[in-house]
Amino acid sequence: MNQQHLELCSSAEWAETVSRFIIPWVLDDLELGDNVLEVGPGPGRTTEVLVAMVPRLTAVDLDEGLAASLAQRLAGPTFEAINADATALPQEDETFSAVLSFTMLHHLPTAEAQDAVFSEAARVLRRGGVFAGTDSLDRPEFRELHVDDICVPIDPSTLGDRLNRAGFEGVQVETNDFGLRFRAWRPKN
Repeated sequence: MNQQHLELCSSAEWAETVSRFIIPWVLDDLELGDNVLEVGPGPGRTTEVLVAMVPRLTAVDLDEGLAASLAQRLAGPTFEAINADATALPQEDETFSAVLSFTMLHHLPTAEAQDAVFSEAARVLRRGGVFAGTDSLDRPEFRELHVDDICVPIDPSTLGDRLNRAGFEGVQVETNDFGLRFRAWRPKN
């Protein structure tokens, strides 16, 4: 993340947006279960909300400093932050009841890397578990925030097929004026 983007994602304004709008939209009517994984929490504004919502939360971030900061800031018996690559998760198969991703997929360098995250989410999910998340829509303002930064926007019109290929079923993709929301389930059998 470039410095401007990191500052925005760390801000009190973003924290309020996350808690009032983003998380409620993504998680509306979803059952997350007892053991949730968040991939790519960055500075952790979503993580701060999630840790109070679920019985157990693990956050995986590629940035060692951000993962360490989260581990220290949210330390507790029901939270773990791990420095790892979401395209090759260290967790065992069928570990989590839900996997969540909030506005991070566009930070992956290629569509193939995004697809690897989708496949890893399917692998670490328990049967019947949900993979849910959001990302921004490709707009000029969005691109301006990503100058000198990785920015590979998700195309909402192809996301459903990509999630199906990763092994999910019941895929739902919706958009609003700012972003997309997705939900996909690992088959029960």
